[in-house]
Amino acid sequence: MIDYRHLELRILLSRRNFLTVGAAGIASTLLPGCSSHDPEGMTEWAFPASPTDDTWSDIRREFITTPGMTYMNNASLGMPPRVVAEAVWDGYRALSEDPIRAKHDLSDAIREEVLPDLAAFLGVDPSEVILTRNATESLHLAATGLKLRKGDHVIVTTQEHPAGRQPWRYREAKHGISVSEVFVPSPLEDHDSVVASIKGAITSQTRAIAFCHVTRGGHLYPVKELSTMAREKGIATIVDGAQALGMFPIDLYSLGCDAYAASLHKWLLAPMGGGMLYIRKGARENWASNYSDVSTKDHPNYDPPGTSDLPLKAAVGTALSFVNRIGIDAIEARTRFLSNYLKTRLTEISRIQILSGSTASTSAPGSTIFEMEGVDALESVPAMVDAANIHIDEHQRDGHNAIRISTHYYNSTDDIDRLISILQSW
Repeated sequence: MIDYRHLELRILLSRRNFLTVGAAGIASTLLPGCSSHDPEGMTEWAFPASPTDDTWSDIRREFITTPGMTYMNNASLGMPPRVVAEAVWDGYRALSEDPIRAKHDLSDAIREEVLPDLAAFLGVDPSEVILTRNATESLHLAATGLKLRKGDHVIVTTQEHPAGRQPWRYREAKHGISVSEVFVPSPLEDHDSVVASIKGAITSQTRAIAFCHVTRGGHLYPVKELSTMAREKGIATIVDGAQALGMFPIDLYSLGCDAYAASLHKWLLAPMGGGMLYIRKGARENWASNYSDVSTKDHPNYDPPGTSDLPLKAAVGTALSFVNRIGIDAIEARTRFLSNYLKTRLTEISRIQILSGSTASTSAPGSTIFEMEGVDALESVPAMVDAANIHIDEHQRDGHNAIRISTHYYNSTDDIDRLISILQSW
């Protein structure tokens, strides 16, 4: 007899399978740290009372980072907590032990638990969300599925990630649409100027506007204002949320965009290879399926077909449970505290110019970019690893030779102080 107890406890299997686990098993799914590799049971930690209390050090212990390494490159790739890594292991182990049963159980978990939980996290209906491999795939599906004709016009901004530009260039080459880039300065001046610049680029042929929620450099765009303006003009909005989801609360209905793409393996700390795409139910008439000629408003068939990485997708539920136990509001407060502390310490170094916005309305809480006189940003990345085993990133774009530091809730002021001590020595 194959023992599925640990799998059912930790990857949020379907409601039908929950009944076989019992009350103790159901409770365990809500508490990260319970592990088939940890017979002593789950780790105890309380809800953080403030951005600075000791609970954050307890949460930090749920991450299995190599001793002595400081990770400050979460904007490139998130560092999943132990329970998420183990959930992936459990899923693949179950597939090895009993492939058919595990396939059905994992599929049930994704449909009945993971997608509803993700939809609730985003404030939308489960039928409006699909799971993908990453934001790049999601942005490509959103761009290539949008119904456009030769001569139609699409607006993007100069701060888009290449994954946000390339699908539109593809459509320009293949389908004869026109694409224009609106210059948005870095740092952002204010939200009104962003809206005004994009509004000024709209023509009678404009059918879509594609832009970031948070840019690679951590600048926060006015998504709601842009979406409202576009909808009033009958223009579709496609938002790249790769650098936003999991950092602060997101209510997609309130934001009002038509499509939203994100990677789940960045700020949400789900397994690598996880992404999502939201297409608003009321905007479905503007999108066709990329995979099926049988596409209706009730059954749009946006999902990529075929065999899927079920253990990774099921473990998204574990990542959501971990985040929900902490609370996304608490995570936002913690990341904002850490980035503010970092910016304060950076001002102590006269050779540094901070490029991140000075207000919460124009800067995301997690990513901070700055230039340092006499330091090449690309060279700083391996140099910081060599000096102190601290992982950071560069931001040589938007006219900058910048260093990017992305602090998440598992980081600490001690991590930041170590970083500053190295920068002071350069």
